[in-house]
Amino acid sequence: MEIHGITVLPDPEPIAELRRLGDEIAELAAHLDAATARLLELIREFDAREGWSGFPSCAAWLTYRVGLGPRAAREKVRVARALATLPRIAAALARGEVSYAKVRAITRVAAPDTEERLLAYARAGTAAHVERLVQGWRTVDRNAEAREGERQHRSRGLHVYQDDDGMFVVRGRLTPETGALLQRALDAARAALYPPVREPGTAVPRNHPAADPPSVGQQQADALALLAETALHHELDPGAPGERYQVVVHVDAAVLADAEQPGHSVLEDGPRVPAGTSQRLACDASRIVMRHDADGQIVEVGARTRTIPPALRRALQHRDRGCRFPGCTVRFGQGHHIRHWAAGGPTTLSNLALLCRRHHRAVHEEGYRVTRQPDGALEFRTPQGWVLPDVPAPAAVPDDAVEALRAANVANGVRLDAQTARPSWCGERVDVRHAIDVLHPLAVGSS
Repeated sequence: MEIHGITVLPDPEPIAELRRLGDEIAELAAHLDAATARLLELIREFDAREGWSGFPSCAAWLTYRVGLGPRAAREKVRVARALATLPRIAAALARGEVSYAKVRAITRVAAPDTEERLLAYARAGTAAHVERLVQGWRTVDRNAEAREGERQHRSRGLHVYQDDDGMFVVRGRLTPETGALLQRALDAARAALYPPVREPGTAVPRNHPAADPPSVGQQQADALALLAETALHHELDPGAPGERYQVVVHVDAAVLADAEQPGHSVLEDGPRVPAGTSQRLACDASRIVMRHDADGQIVEVGARTRTIPPALRRALQHRDRGCRFPGCTVRFGQGHHIRHWAAGGPTTLSNLALLCRRHHRAVHEEGYRVTRQPDGALEFRTPQGWVLPDVPAPAAVPDDAVEALRAANVANGVRLDAQTARPSWCGERVDVRHAIDVLHPLAVGSS
């Protein structure tokens, strides 16, 4: 700088201090990216093992447990899943060589046969360059996808038929968007039906129900039943009376009051069902009392009554706002008598709790227990007597989180500095169109 012909040199100490500050920012950012790679790896494993069961999705669990916003949580899960098939990109992020922002962008379009080319571009350019490349890449993809989408639409179909043993068989081919919708609905239903009973990673006793859960196929079948029940609950066919969809169970009064008593508990024109199932269904249903003589002939038929009157049901729904089982997010459910009405329990608001289909079964048929405490709160216990908390305990955080992060990366063999993630771009104009023509396998002749 020159003032009145006098050249004034900048003070070297503030410049060196600013350079040191900039290097520290760049190095810490690389440490965060390397730690993010580990976080995504953990999320992927947690998602694959369905540790988030009890929530609609892994993203919903991250929002609840970690405090991420819904959009950020969904992106974390998407990127974590994508990196499972992109080992080179995953390794570069783990070494802090590319930022999470770049990885988030290229995983939208990368495939195993293109990841090396896209990773080279990400190393050379800035995050803004990568975003522009991905936008152009997706434009080329859309042209090919439109043709494939029309072919898939024509090949769609679904077939449902009853097998010789009475079971129903479902076979079909769905378009990607319909299949994804169905899969997401099944995932949400499975999460509602089969939540975790303890924090992931803790030991489960051998005789605990969680130690021998239903197979994935069995869980999918149960989830489909919940979807059908939900659709009918919301009057998918409002023109037909509710009677059309009723399931009728015949059960002896003694069995209804005490599952250990002998007697009948059968579906109409169908097989026997456990007494616990009859008790669960009778918690919130219409009931007709029939009296029989010694020969089994009907001598008296009472009027049909609702176990829970409509006005009381509305009050229950308004109070509970959804299933009360800890961690469950299902917004509708069935009225559960904490003390069953057949055993003398009153049909009053204080003796009722709203439970979803899955958790209502857990309480009646799987050994879970629910009691109302003197202060009005509900307490849920596992078959072994463990109390299920509504909110898990917060994770411990070290006093110096930055040093702990650096130490963790060093322990994993990742040594970072201010130049680790620096792109090789020198400020020249970037021709994204030319980059797509060179990198995209379908770009030839597309323009």
